[in-house]
Amino acid sequence: MDDRPTRPSGATRRGRPSPQPETRAPERPWRTEGVPPGQDDGDRPSRLRRLRPLAVALLAYVLLFGLVTWQDQGDAPVPVSYTEFSDQVDARNVAEVFARGSTIQGELRAARPVPGSSGENYKQFATERPTFAEDDLLTRLEDAGATVSAEPVVEQRGALWNLLISFAPILLLVAFYWWLFRRQRQLGAGLFGGGSSRRKPVDPESVRVTFDDVAGIDEVEAEISEVVDFLRNPDKYRRLGARAPKGVLLAGPPGTGKTLLARATAGEAGVPFFSASASEFIELIVGVGAQRVRELFAEARKVAPAIVFIDEIDTIGRSRGSAVATGGHDEREQTLNQILTEMDGFSGAEGVIVMAATNRPDVLDPALLRPGRFDRTITVNPPDLDGRYAILQVHVRGVPLADDVDLHQVAAVTPGMTGADLANLVNQAAIGAARRGADTVSARDFGEALERIQLGAERDVVIPPEERRRTAYHEAGHALLGMLQPGADPVRKVTIIPRGRALGVTLSTPEADRYGYDERYLRGRITGALGGMAAEEEVFGVVTTGAENDLENSTRIARAMAGRWGMSQRVGPVSVLPQDADPRLAGVSDALLDTVDEEVRRISEECYAEARRLLRENRDRLEAIVERLLEHETLEEPEIYAAAGIPRPSGRHLGATVPA
Repeated sequence: MDDRPTRPSGATRRGRPSPQPETRAPERPWRTEGVPPGQDDGDRPSRLRRLRPLAVALLAYVLLFGLVTWQDQGDAPVPVSYTEFSDQVDARNVAEVFARGSTIQGELRAARPVPGSSGENYKQFATERPTFAEDDLLTRLEDAGATVSAEPVVEQRGALWNLLISFAPILLLVAFYWWLFRRQRQLGAGLFGGGSSRRKPVDPESVRVTFDDVAGIDEVEAEISEVVDFLRNPDKYRRLGARAPKGVLLAGPPGTGKTLLARATAGEAGVPFFSASASEFIELIVGVGAQRVRELFAEARKVAPAIVFIDEIDTIGRSRGSAVATGGHDEREQTLNQILTEMDGFSGAEGVIVMAATNRPDVLDPALLRPGRFDRTITVNPPDLDGRYAILQVHVRGVPLADDVDLHQVAAVTPGMTGADLANLVNQAAIGAARRGADTVSARDFGEALERIQLGAERDVVIPPEERRRTAYHEAGHALLGMLQPGADPVRKVTIIPRGRALGVTLSTPEADRYGYDERYLRGRITGALGGMAAEEEVFGVVTTGAENDLENSTRIARAMAGRWGMSQRVGPVSVLPQDADPRLAGVSDALLDTVDEEVRRISEECYAEARRLLRENRDRLEAIVERLLEHETLEEPEIYAAAGIPRPSGRHLGATVPA
């Protein structure tokens, strides 16, 4: 990784730094593109197979319904006429009866033939008493010795109720487990986090991208074109005994287009593309991640040739047992081991290539990076001037531009921006144009969008006159030292209008891309960062909290100079401060760390003294800048250099009010 000092916005802020805003599980922990119709489902059961359990359950219900109904029919009372019932009462053959309204059920003491049947007998009966009958039935039954009760002789329930009562507990359990399985499958896991779920097929025509959609990284495209050629023409390599790389690792800062490049590789080769984030494999239950990895690679083999892309692989691929690994995690290690095993299982003839992306290649396990797994590591760096211009051309395809927009100029004033940053810039400019009700996006919209991104949004607050004056000196100190330092980045804009959480901002950006920084330039950076604090002390004799962000930036650069870049004679040409680890764990002594601290203090103090000296010697220029700032609140590049009486460096600037 690049250990040089970063300056995302190129701005020096007065006040506390603005906090960055803090940033669903899919049905399966991967997404697919370009899978042929009918093959993306893998071993998904067909509709008929999915309905089979329902058909079996329905058949079982019908059989049980018939059985219970048949049993109930065998015990059901036989309907007889009221005359037959009266005859049996007179014959003293009725043992017991139950009456509800005009309905009478009962049982005979001895079975009798069913009237009108051939030899069929009945013992339990049911009849209806006519409403016009005036016989004293109760007296007759008592004289015949029959028992009259309040409960029916046969409690007759319907077959459905019998089934529900008999199988209600089982049905409740089945319903619960059906809901549980369905819920887990929707969340991308089986019972207790295992298994997987079906996913909807992806329309390849709507999501495929090619190298025409990727710009600004031509050297990376050249490296990865071999992978595309192998996927297109595998026989050309097999004839010579060559095999495709099993894995390609894309390493680079966030936003440089690693994921887009992987998608474009699959789209260019015309093969299915499976993508997943490494964190989506991790679950609470150990073994789930490994199972998901097996399923993902099994799916890819079925539609090979294909590309499997794992984003942020450092989530599960961190070095095991090293200082950068924070404790043991069985699930993470099992998932990593399964990925290693799957990649070892490739013979080279399947046509499955694994691509992965990370912005921390230094923390990956060596087993991942050995030949036979990730054979090739491709570094994706932020684009240069020509790359930014090509990226802007891609992002403005659907954006109507005004005649005054020069994409070369936009690219020139956005050094260090990645593809994602440039996409955001174009989008913010389009939003600004829409807010104004314009039909096209103008250079003014691009300038305001760049200021919003680099400086922050303006705040409508009332600043006391004394505070406003102190802020003007603070920002003028930054600007003047930026103009006086040899080789310093040109000052593009100074404002005392509050933006974000800062009371004022000074913006400096280089004329061209820089790939290396020497000690002189870095000291100038520290001196410029401390210029606001030095100006306040020179003029007012006080130091305010507005220098907090300046001190953080200057201290970070000084610490890196002494502890990482060998720019201190006392520390020597050694790297003392690891990037993301306790230096003591790397064997650095406390004495050496104390020396680094002393050198950081020495560098900072020397740069602060230099800042105060330059401001004293150029006090008239400082006052001139402050006067213009208090009058106009915001100064563009030509106005700043004119106020200080310093020749303006050559180059172009994108601004809201000053033309190129």
